[in-house]
Amino acid sequence: MTGWGQDGPLASTAGHDIDYIAISGALGLMGRAGERPAPPLNLVGDFGGGGMMLAFGVLAAVLEAQRSGQGQVVDAAMTDGSASLITMMFAFRLLGNWKEERGVNMLDTGAPYYEVYETADGRYFAVGAIERQFYAELLKGLGLDGEDLPDPSDRDRWPEMKERFAQVFSTKTRDEWAAIFDGTDACAAPVLTAWEAHEHPHNQARGTYVEVDGVVQPGPAPRFSRTPSVVSRPPSPPGADTAEALSAWGVDDEAIARLQEAGAIS
Repeated sequence: MTGWGQDGPLASTAGHDIDYIAISGALGLMGRAGERPAPPLNLVGDFGGGGMMLAFGVLAAVLEAQRSGQGQVVDAAMTDGSASLITMMFAFRLLGNWKEERGVNMLDTGAPYYEVYETADGRYFAVGAIERQFYAELLKGLGLDGEDLPDPSDRDRWPEMKERFAQVFSTKTRDEWAAIFDGTDACAAPVLTAWEAHEHPHNQARGTYVEVDGVVQPGPAPRFSRTPSVVSRPPSPPGADTAEALSAWGVDDEAIARLQEAGAIS
């Protein structure tokens, strides 16, 4: 796995997640109208377009090798992977449902029903009521179901509707809105910080977060019914488990000793 890939004019140059998603087109899609693109942490390049694509590629190659008896190199570039992740936006554009301008489309904060709103306590609430039946539930929860409102498909009036929704959301706290929408199909949820997410009842019920040696952290995903994954121990210092891991992979003690003497491993 590399940032730029095994070949091409940038293959040997330095870069980071933000650079890879910049030239792939992914970064340019993210952000509000009239504002700079908003980097999505390093999730899209390093992890989505890189690590996830590499894992997918390795598994696919293993399955192919079992059938053909031949191996091959998996070239997982973060630039390629992040470009692949935005394929749907290309499809939307070809169908006439996506404008090139940032922040005016359904999924990039342009639509009033797919947005984050500030609440009375300075926190935030996320809304993703795309389908009509869910949108109706959203209006009901906001107390707007009896109001004469524009049709949600009327793009020209999206800014007006966003202002109206923002005004209503500002009248209650985040947790008050969470109680109102709890158990509904409004596709509306409180925006939790990463450090409080483990307290949410759904995350607790599923064990989405685990605690290891007093440290709360995300648990393994995805889930496996027959061979469930667990965090078996806390992280080790760099190099602490190298010899043990090599031994488990079948490398003999003499070869490990030579690697240590040469300074190849600690």
